[in-house]
Amino acid sequence: MGRDEQIEEREVLESIFPEEITDLSETEFQITIKLDVGGDSSEAAAAAGDDEEAAAAGGEGDAAAPAFLLQVRYTDEYPDAAPHLDLLAPGGPAAHPHQHFSIGEDRELLLARAHETVQENLGMAMVFAVVSTVKEAAEQLIQDRRDVVAAAREEAALAAEREENKKFHGTQVTPETFWAWRDGFLRELADRARRDEEDRLAELKRARVKEEPVRLTGKQLWQGGLASAADEDEGGDDDGVPVDGVEKLAVDAA
Repeated sequence: MGRDEQIEEREVLESIFPEEITDLSETEFQITIKLDVGGDSSEAAAAAGDDEEAAAAGGEGDAAAPAFLLQVRYTDEYPDAAPHLDLLAPGGPAAHPHQHFSIGEDRELLLARAHETVQENLGMAMVFAVVSTVKEAAEQLIQDRRDVVAAAREEAALAAEREENKKFHGTQVTPETFWAWRDGFLRELADRARRDEEDRLAELKRARVKEEPVRLTGKQLWQGGLASAADEDEGGDDDGVPVDGVEKLAVDAA
């Protein structure tokens, strides 16, 4: 009974995966699982700075999509008992590497998901369900890793933008910085008022000095050419005091 169900399932699988399935024996076969990674594989590679990988991913079409092999071997009790399952790296064009997926690193995780599906489907044909499970799990791994890279790239861009914006913004105002600024500003106003007052007083002093008449002695007048010869004949001492004035003062005193 088990063998009949195995043959029937194998025929159904061949109709679903005509180019992907390969027989290894009557009870063992491999199915190539190609992952649908969308059209941004070349963009992701370019964002990572790998020009060669970007060119390869952008120019090979479907052959560039990551893929792996699901190897299935029926047991005598299948489908009432679990089949032997394994995940392998493919050869040929399907072995194109992908920056967010590696069957070598992700094998155990995907096999664990496959065995969960096996336990849920014991007693009935389950290989198609296993294929769907591991394919979806692998594609989700790739998407999750892309999201992480995109988030990191976005955060880096935002950080660069914040750093650039610092050039156009002053120091952030806090209560502490405001009061420190206020104290400094008031001190500056006081200093400015004091300097203005000192300048005003100095200007007044200079103005008073200009208003006071300058009294010159006779000697200074003579040396400056301001005293005439007649003045000299009329008499006067070196200090500019007339002699007859002195005599007059002496008479009056008598």
